[in-house]
Amino acid sequence: MSRLPQPSSRSGARSPLKTSSSPAPSPTPRATLTPLAKPRVRTKSAAPTPSPRSQTPLRSQPSLKTLRPPKSPTKSPARRATPLPAEEDVPPSPKPQLSIREQIALRRAEAKKAATKAPSIGFPDAPYAGLENASPDTFGQTPVVDVDLGRWSVKETIERGRSSGAINLSSRDLPCLPSALFEIHLGIKPEPLKSVPIEPPITTATATDTAATRRQGGQNAPSWYEAQDLEVLKAWSNEILELQPEISMFGSLKIIDLHNNKLTTLPDSFADLTALTTLDLSHNQLSTLPTNFWVLPHLTTLNLSHNALTALPFGAPLASEGANPLGRTRDARGDWFSQSITRATEPLPRLTVLEASHNQLSALSVEHSGNGPGLPAQLTRLDLSENPLGRSESLLRALGRLARLKEIRMQRADIGDESFPVTLFAASSGPLFPALKVLDLEETYVSRPVIEAAFTVALLKQTLEFDSTAQEPPEGVLRLIVGKRVIKEAWEIEAERRTKLRRAAAGPVDTWSLSPAKPDTKPDTKPVVAKESWEVAADQRLLSEGAKRRARAMAAAAAQSSSASSDVTTSSSVPKGPSHLPKKPVVVEKEQWEIEAEQGLLSAGARRRARAAAVAAIAESTAVAKSSPPADAPSPAHNPTTVASALASPQYYSASAQTLTLPPSAPPTKAAHSRSFSLAAPAWNKGPRNGVSELALAIPAPTLPLAAIAAQPLAQTLKVLVLTGRRSDPSFSLPSAVEAGLSLPWLEELTLDNCNLSDMVPVSREGGSGSGDDFTQRTSEPLLPLLARLFPSVRTLDLSYNALTSEAFTEEALSTLIFSDPPAPSAEDDDDDASRAVVKKGLRHLRLRGNRLGELDGFRQLAERFKGNRLVPEWKLEELDLRDNEIGKLPPELGMLPLDVFLVDGNTFRIPARRVWEREGTKGLLSWLRGRME
Repeated sequence: MSRLPQPSSRSGARSPLKTSSSPAPSPTPRATLTPLAKPRVRTKSAAPTPSPRSQTPLRSQPSLKTLRPPKSPTKSPARRATPLPAEEDVPPSPKPQLSIREQIALRRAEAKKAATKAPSIGFPDAPYAGLENASPDTFGQTPVVDVDLGRWSVKETIERGRSSGAINLSSRDLPCLPSALFEIHLGIKPEPLKSVPIEPPITTATATDTAATRRQGGQNAPSWYEAQDLEVLKAWSNEILELQPEISMFGSLKIIDLHNNKLTTLPDSFADLTALTTLDLSHNQLSTLPTNFWVLPHLTTLNLSHNALTALPFGAPLASEGANPLGRTRDARGDWFSQSITRATEPLPRLTVLEASHNQLSALSVEHSGNGPGLPAQLTRLDLSENPLGRSESLLRALGRLARLKEIRMQRADIGDESFPVTLFAASSGPLFPALKVLDLEETYVSRPVIEAAFTVALLKQTLEFDSTAQEPPEGVLRLIVGKRVIKEAWEIEAERRTKLRRAAAGPVDTWSLSPAKPDTKPDTKPVVAKESWEVAADQRLLSEGAKRRARAMAAAAAQSSSASSDVTTSSSVPKGPSHLPKKPVVVEKEQWEIEAEQGLLSAGARRRARAAAVAAIAESTAVAKSSPPADAPSPAHNPTTVASALASPQYYSASAQTLTLPPSAPPTKAAHSRSFSLAAPAWNKGPRNGVSELALAIPAPTLPLAAIAAQPLAQTLKVLVLTGRRSDPSFSLPSAVEAGLSLPWLEELTLDNCNLSDMVPVSREGGSGSGDDFTQRTSEPLLPLLARLFPSVRTLDLSYNALTSEAFTEEALSTLIFSDPPAPSAEDDDDDASRAVVKKGLRHLRLRGNRLGELDGFRQLAERFKGNRLVPEWKLEELDLRDNEIGKLPPELGMLPLDVFLVDGNTFRIPARRVWEREGTKGLLSWLRGRME
C-alpha cells in the first residue's frame, strides 16, 4: 500500500485555512516523488519540536516568492498557518511629508514629464514624430508652470477665517463660492448650482491640502471659544455666476464685496442677511434684486454701479399685497429655520451712500412717490451718473425733501433743461435741500441760466457757486457744476472775485472808445479807489504769489505807520486852515533791511525774519503810544502787552482751529573761536539774535507757561496746545491759586513731546501781587497727577521722547490720569457750567513713545480691574503707544485692556514675536496675551 497520500492529508489537516484560501496543489508534482525520500523526511520530522518547513519536500515545488527565511526558529506552526490579509485591507504606509521646495520640484517634474509624453501635433507616423523638443527654440528651456506662490490655498484661507472672522477669496477665478466655505463654517453641504454643476478644485499649485495641514499643524486651529462668526466676505474679481441660497445662514455678515464678477441674479434668501452694513455689487450683470432686499435694516453703503438695473423699487416689499417683512425667505428645496427675522419697516432706514451709476435707470423707475415709502430718509450721497434719466422734475422735488442729502452726482446723464423749469419748486413747502453742498451736472444738457432761474435765493439758504475746486465747499455754499468741469485754484477764484468788485466800483466801460462812460445825473457817492503799484502788477500777472503777499504786508505796515503819525499830527496844537495843509507827500524812510532786501543782499529766510521783527516793533510802538503809561511808573522786566501780542500772533495761534503752537527752544549761541582773527562783522549779527524773532523771545521760557496763557482771552476757547521741543527750561509756571480745570477749561489735546520732562517736574507759582513776574520758589511735583489736575478735559496726551520711567506710572497715577469721573446727578444751581468744566472726561489717546519705561506694573494692576468685568464705564482709553522704550516683558494681563490701538515696537522683549502683531494687529496681540494667562 502506498504511503504517498498520507503526507498530503496531514498537511491539509495542519493548515486548513491555507488550503481553503489557496487552490489545491497539483497532483502531478507529487507523482514524481520517489519512496527513497520518505526515510529522509521522517528522520527530520522525528525531532521534539517539529518545524512546519520539514514538510516542504512532501509538497509541490514552491515558487521563489513563497520561499522566505524563517524570522524565528521557535515560531509556532499555528501563526505560520495564518493567511495574509488581502491587498485592499492592508493600510497604506504613511507618505513622507514634503517641504514646499520639494513639492514645487515634484510638480515641475510631473509637468515636464507630461509635456514630453504629449502627443505630437501632426501625423504620428511621420518620420520626425516626437522630435518637437529638438527645435533650437525650445531645447534646454524650462517649461512654464503656473505656480501660485505667496498666498494660502482656498481651503486654508477658509479655515483661517474661523479665527479672524474675515475671508478674502479675491482674484482666484472661482465660478461660485466654494462649498468648503459652508462645510467648514456651518457644517452643511450646499446643493450644486445649475450654472456650476461641478466645482473646480480649491487648492493652488503650491498649497495642497497635505501641505496646508502640515503648515497649520493642527495647533493653530481655533478653539471653540476663539472661533468667530464670519463678518467679512470678499470675493471680487472672480468668475462667480451664481450664489448659493445657503449664504443666508451666515447671519453675522456685515461686509460683502462681490464686485467685478458675472452675477445676473441674487437668491431670494440673500435678503435675510439683516446684519449687512456695506455691500458692493458693482461691475456685474444684475438686472433685478430680491424684493426684500430694500428693507435691510442696517445697510449704510450700497454700490450697484455698472450693472443692468432698470428700476430701484424701494417700497416694493412694503407696498405689495401680502408682504411679510418679518418672515424668513423660504427656499423650495428645504427649510432651514422656522423663526422670523427682523427687517426694517421703511426702505433702507440707515442707507447713507447709494452708488447707482452706469445702469439703465430712468427718473420714473427710481421710486420716490410722496404717498408711498419713497427714498431712504438718511441718504447723504446719491450717484445717478451715466443713466437715461429723462424728465426728472418729481425726482428732484423728492430729493429736495431729504434733510441730510449733501451730494448729488448726475454726470453725463440724459437730463436736460426741461427737468428744471422755473416753477420746479414753487409748490414746495419748507426748506429746500437744507444740507446740499454739491450738485454735479457735468456734461449734461442743462445750461447755467436755467439752473440760476430754478434755484432762486428765496428757495435756498445756501449761496450758489459755479466754480469748481479740489476742496470741499464750505458751509453755506452750494456748488453747481454745469458743462465741462474746470478745476480752479482758490487764488484764481479770489482774483476773479476782486476783479469783478473793482469793475463794479469803477462803473461801466465804453468798449469802443476805451474811456469811462459818462456819469449819470446823480452824483456818484462811491469814491474811486486808487490802485497801488503792487495791485496793478498783480492784475497784470507780473508778480508771483509770494511777491504779492510780501507787497500786501508792506502796504499794511505802511498804512499802519501813516495812521499813527496822522493821529499824532491831529492831536498837536496846529491851527486848522488851508494854508497849513501839507503840500508835499511824506517821504517814508527805508530801514536797513529794506534796502538790503531790494539790493538782494539778504537771503529769503533773513528777509522773513526781518519783516517779522519790523511788524513786531510797529505793533509794540503802537500799543505803547495808546497805553501811555505814567512817567513815574516802573518799567517791568516783561511787558504783558508784548506777551499777549506774541501769543495772539497768527504765527502761533490759529483762531479757526483753536490751536496754540509755541515755538521750540532755540539752541545755545555758538561762541566764536578764540583764534578767529577776521575783522569782518559776522553775518548773523545783521539779523535777529540767534535766528529767533522778537515774538519768540517775548514768550516765557518754561516748557508750560500756563500763567501767561491763562491770562489771555484765547484760554477760554483753546482746544489744542502744542509744546514741542521746549527743552531749555523743563518746568511749569502756574498762576496763583490755580484751580483744577479753570485755566484751560476746554483743552482737548496736549502735546509735550521732546521737552526733556522727568517723573518730577519743577513748578513755580505766580505771587499774590498780581504781576506776572513775581513767582514763588520752585517746588517739584509728580508729572502725571499734576497734568490730570490741571487739564481734566484733555482727551489726547502726547509725552513722547521724554525721560519718563516706570516709577511715574503707578496704578494710582494712571487711574487719576486715564479714568473719567462718574456721571454726576443733575444739579439745578446756577454754577452748572462751572461744575461741568471740572468733570474729567477721560483720556482716549496716551502716547509714551521714546521714554525709559522698563516695566509695566502700573498698567498690569490697572488691567486686573477688567478681570471678570469687561465693562468699566470710566475707561475711555482707545490708543496706547509704548514704542521705542526699554520694556523687557509684556504682562499677560494687558490682554484684558479694551484697546483699539496698542503699539509695542522697538522694545527689548522677545516674547511675543513680532509676527504676532504684524499679521493680526492689536486684536491678535491682545488675544495672544489673554492666551498666556491660561
